Amino acid sequence: MNTNKTYLDPVKIASISNMELRARLVVEGFITGLHKSPYHGFSQEFSEHRAYRPGDEVRNIDWKVYARSDRFYVKQYEEETNLRCMIAVDSSKSMAYASKGHISKFQYAVYLGQSLAFMMMGQRDAVGLCVYHNQIQTFLPPSAKKNYIPRIMKTLEETQPSDKTSTAGALNILAERIRRRGMVVIISDLFDDIESISEALKHFRHKGHEVLLFQILDPREIDFDLGSGSTFVDMETSEEMLTSPHQIQAAYQQSVQDFLNSIKEICYNQNVDYHLSLSNESFDRSLLRFLARRAKI
Repeated sequence: MNTNKTYLDPVKIASISNMELRARLVVEGFITGLHKSPYHGFSQEFSEHRAYRPGDEVRNIDWKVYARSDRFYVKQYEEETNLRCMIAVDSSKSMAYASKGHISKFQYAVYLGQSLAFMMMGQRDAVGLCVYHNQIQTFLPPSAKKNYIPRIMKTLEETQPSDKTSTAGALNILAERIRRRGMVVIISDLFDDIESISEALKHFRHKGHEVLLFQILDPREIDFDLGSGSTFVDMETSEEMLTSPHQIQAAYQQSVQDFLNSIKEICYNQNVDYHLSLSNESFDRSLLRFLARRAKI
C-alpha cells in the first residue's frame, strides 16, 4: 500500500498513539495525494496561497501560480487569519458504536476533528471546538495561536462518548455562543429528530455562518449485514432486542435511505454542505470536502 494512503486509513491511524503525529500524518498524506491528483490546485491554495478577492492588492498576486493554474492567488502572510471555524463533535453514546474490524464512529470523528484543526492551523485560521451530547460538554472559542492546537487535540482525545444525544438542542445553544460569523463544522451521526436538526441548522444560517455537516455512520448501519441471529442493544438506553437481521434487512435499508435523503434535502434547502462519511473510509474524501467548501468562502 502507498505510504501516504496508509496514513489516511482509519484503522492504520488508530494504531498510532501520539495524537499530534496522527493528525500530521493524515494531513501530510492528504496534501501529498493532492499533488498527484486532479485537485492539485487545492494543495497550492492550502500551503501558502488563497484565492484572490476583490479589494486585494494586485501587487500581492502570485503570477507564477497564475501561469500554472490560470487562477488568481495572493500570497498569505503570517499575521493573516483567513477564517474563524468552530468544530462541533457529537460525543453521545450512539457514537461509540463500532462493528467488527472498524474503529468506532466517535474515534473517526475525533481523528477527523483533530486533522481538520491541524490543517486549519497550518492555514493560519482560527479554530475552536465544541463537544456535546445532550448538552454542551466543552466549549473552546476560536483562536489562531499555534499553542492552541494541542489543547483542542487533547480535549478530543480525553473525551469518552456518554449520555443520550440532543444534537439539535446542543447546536442551538452553540449558535448563540458563537459571537462572530465564520464556518461551523458539525461531526455527528445525527441520531435525533429530523425537524429539530433542521431548525438547528437554520439557526446557524440565520446567524450568517457557513455550515459543513459530516454525518458519520458505521458501514453496518448502512447495509445491515449482521449475519443470521443478532441481539440489538440501544447504545443510549441499553434496551435489548433479539431478531434475525435478514428478515428485516430490506425494510431497514429503506428506512435508512429515507433518513439520509431527508438529511440531504434539509441541507440542500438551507445551503448546508453535507457529506456522509463511513467509519471505514479513507479520510481524504472528508478533508477534500472541507477544503472545497473553504475555497468558496
